[in-house]
Amino acid sequence: MKNSEIAVRKNDAISRGVGMTTQIYAAKAENAEVWDVEGNRYIDFAGGIAVLNTGHRHPKVIEAVKKQLDCFTHTCHQVLPYENYVALAERLNKIVPIAGPKKTIFTTTGAEAVENAVKIARCATGRSAVIAFTGAFHGRTFMGMALTGKVVPYKVGFGQMMGDVFHVPFPIEMHGISVEESLDVLDKLFKADVDPKRVAAIILEPVQGEGGFYEVPRALMKAVRQLCDEHGILLIADEVQTGFARTGKIFGMENYDVQPDLMTMAKSLAGGFPLSAVTGRADLMDAPGPGGLGGTYAGNPLAIAASHAVLDVIEEENLCDRANQLGARLKQRLEALRADIPQISDIRGPGFMVAVEFGHAGSVKPDAELTNAIRLKALEKGLILLTCGVYGNVIRFLSPITIQDEVFNEALDILEASIREVVGEKK
Repeated sequence: MKNSEIAVRKNDAISRGVGMTTQIYAAKAENAEVWDVEGNRYIDFAGGIAVLNTGHRHPKVIEAVKKQLDCFTHTCHQVLPYENYVALAERLNKIVPIAGPKKTIFTTTGAEAVENAVKIARCATGRSAVIAFTGAFHGRTFMGMALTGKVVPYKVGFGQMMGDVFHVPFPIEMHGISVEESLDVLDKLFKADVDPKRVAAIILEPVQGEGGFYEVPRALMKAVRQLCDEHGILLIADEVQTGFARTGKIFGMENYDVQPDLMTMAKSLAGGFPLSAVTGRADLMDAPGPGGLGGTYAGNPLAIAASHAVLDVIEEENLCDRANQLGARLKQRLEALRADIPQISDIRGPGFMVAVEFGHAGSVKPDAELTNAIRLKALEKGLILLTCGVYGNVIRFLSPITIQDEVFNEALDILEASIREVVGEKK
């Protein structure tokens, strides 16, 4: 079987709206390595878009799922509940950085978690408006699209977005947007477009994912929290991509001295099995009445079992420390290239949530063409990379945190060679 043969079938069978970064059809995967249907080996620095912090098929995750498989696979928790759902909620309630009594619900996807967080915020406050930031990504459902601060490709052709959603510029100093300017726009928003007493929530990612791996400046996080407290607005932290050791902490919000009211989680929560969650202050989480929250597949028992194993692995293998170590090594390697590669305009990110941004030589003007050429060159050499950012000029690194040292070193060699070759070709 050939990748090209399957690609032809895919074009005939699957909507073109399902975009694909590569035409590599996976046949086998282990930790940070993937083999395609033709037997070619790749190092995976995409991690299923931040889903595989504990790697492909971690033995403890697989063991937990097999054990659950021998018991039952689905009852719908809302019909026949099960203990491991309750136990996982208890575990999240203990570790999520929100003070006081907390409660949790489980859903299936990150977008679904965001939708439910907004529902909870609206129900708890009796308000409807929500504020998000430009460059943010919160999902592909209609509320998720409305909150997402990027038009192409997420909103194109889908008509009118959900109402009562407003966007504020995300501060990126290198691109000329300061914290003060963002807060000034927020102030003008309250004066011109929406009464702050009608705003249910402000939602943000501690580190923007699709937006380019830009961290929320501490001054902005503190100011947003103060505004929320002043006006009775809830702060929702979208930890779908930042969660579960990626930033060197279990959650990205732990890098701040600010706490949210609600938090959304997904991706690496269950090590490759579909599971998401909302955890928040108990009084807020209890605002919707019975039946107002849930879903047929929400909190699937196989995914719940996998998530218990993921939390065990993060603790037992010290993955927060490992993320900091790997991130430091990656940044060091990239920094060493700066002298020869003036197209590197920034290297950033907490823990192992690292990104490199490319601009035209001697400028921060985004160079998406160069960035994509580097991605494709690395792919030719067996390294899978992802780009991101509003301008598509950022490479983000989402390798499993469990990656073996020798595989990691091999990947760094490929990355450096790819950058040098592409830049050299364009001189």
